[in-house]
Amino acid sequence: MLEQLEEKKERYLRDATDVRLGGIAANLARVQSFGRTCKKGGKIEFLLRESRFFIEWAAPDVSLEIAIELRDLQRLITKWLTAWERIWTDETERETVLQTAKDWSDRLLARSGLLA
Repeated sequence: MLEQLEEKKERYLRDATDVRLGGIAANLARVQSFGRTCKKGGKIEFLLRESRFFIEWAAPDVSLEIAIELRDLQRLITKWLTAWERIWTDETERETVLQTAKDWSDRLLARSGLLA
């Protein structure tokens, strides 16, 4: 498992920072998409955990302003993960998390510059 994570990190760090931010945005968009179709929350939980790693790896190479936003996002994801079972079983709370993930996705995609 640790080896796979190191390999993923090496591949991830080969990308430019705009692509890294786009990758985080893509994961968060998947959270919303899969969250609306999956019967179990395990896949979404995995995407959230993976996103935390992506944020950690991207943060040192972005501007201070974006790094602060990433820190806030990472804290939010951690908060979600600590209550994931409850969130997944509460339809209203789950929908709030899914929409917030999509909002962050849109925000990071715009910040990445990939849309220009």
